[in-house]
Amino acid sequence: MNLRRSEFHAFTGSGSSRFLYLVPSAAVVQLDDLSHAVLETLAAGDRSATDLVETLSDRWKADEVRTSVDELLGLRAIHTVAAPPPKPKAEKPKRSIPLQTLVLNVTSKCNLSCGYCYEYGEDKIVEAKTKPRFMNEATAKQSVDFLFSEAGDSPSVNLTFFGGETLMNFKMLQSALAYARERGAALGKEVNASLTTNATLLREEIIDWIVANDVGVTVSIDGAREQQDKFRVFANGMGSYDIILPNIKSLLARHRRRPVGARVTLTGQNLDVASIYTHLFEEIGFWEVGFAPVTTSWQREYAIEDEGFQKLLSGFQSLAADFLDAALAGRRHGFSNVRDTLEEIHKGMSKAYPCGAGLGLMGVATDGDVALCHRFAGSDDHKLGSVFDGVDHARQDEFLQKHHIANKTDCASCWARPLCAGGCYHEAHTRYGSTVEPNLHYCNWIRAWTNTCLEIYGTLAERKPEYLAQFD
Repeated sequence: MNLRRSEFHAFTGSGSSRFLYLVPSAAVVQLDDLSHAVLETLAAGDRSATDLVETLSDRWKADEVRTSVDELLGLRAIHTVAAPPPKPKAEKPKRSIPLQTLVLNVTSKCNLSCGYCYEYGEDKIVEAKTKPRFMNEATAKQSVDFLFSEAGDSPSVNLTFFGGETLMNFKMLQSALAYARERGAALGKEVNASLTTNATLLREEIIDWIVANDVGVTVSIDGAREQQDKFRVFANGMGSYDIILPNIKSLLARHRRRPVGARVTLTGQNLDVASIYTHLFEEIGFWEVGFAPVTTSWQREYAIEDEGFQKLLSGFQSLAADFLDAALAGRRHGFSNVRDTLEEIHKGMSKAYPCGAGLGLMGVATDGDVALCHRFAGSDDHKLGSVFDGVDHARQDEFLQKHHIANKTDCASCWARPLCAGGCYHEAHTRYGSTVEPNLHYCNWIRAWTNTCLEIYGTLAERKPEYLAQFD
């Protein structure tokens, strides 16, 4: 019976070490010379085990070749031609997965007027005129009750506050978190709280509350003064950098129990990730820095296009090399994009969906409507129910069935699909007008970046495996 190579992606670690990323299982294995030779021989076409023994007999004994073949069959790196590995199926969603994270869009208002903001995107034009601009206390409390009811037996839940500018509804945040902690204590559940802010309103009393309540904070900031003030401006056009810098420094000086991260939106005009990272991590002192390309249609002047993605990739790869050097030397590095991907690789993440939206994570609009995630909160087309009436599980199941990776034909042959699964729903909606579309405009970028992270993973597995133990 003939043997054939299965679906995998080959990559190298440090030196000449060879690895495979086994696509169906998302496992990473290191190859010895014999296993590599078996796979290279099969690259020319199907061969029987007897043929392989004969072809490789000048270097290895017959029993060694057969043992290697058996090991590769067990890993599903190769398969018999008569019994190819099964293709993924769009299984019926299992509603046993509890709701882990609820993002409350506590306001749709913001005191900045960022040029690339998606808050008034095409999916919200009508709804924005009818929904309240601020979430009230009753809706927030009902949202908390909804989270606990959907969390099942989970010992902890994540409550995240978002906007608009989140801190414009600070009083409601205070009452909502107090209520959540009270209800959590009564139910025996831990409540992990976090918020995202543009830092313009980080007064001392707000920092006091953040510290006292152990609230995680992510600051939306795009870099140094020139980078920040390109798009993140007030309505009168004034830049925000000089306003937020002292507030951020005060927060970092006092909030030591939780890591404070920076979240950077990259545009076609702002792609110098190295200088952004240096300023935010080394000069200002953020614990970590994460980058995300702007979500927008391709017609916008700030959209990232082909040449921009190449520049972005080069910057990411250079920063990833710095990350590796730091990890090998035992120094902390704050580039969260590579660290998060390493964790997914280590845990063998093989995604049927690109994220937890509509599954373990949902977003709540100011009026209590429940959507796929915070980016869709306020969009009636992406509504799954409300915190008052519960989730429409039939609609939820229909969405998950339709968006399963097995139904994305463009992704079927992509080796990076276990980590990508087609990409962000909101990105697809904004770019192509439909959440079911894969984000084909950055496929090459995703594959190249995933390969970079795999190479870093392989190098760490060889030279500093104790670093990877943190992900166990």
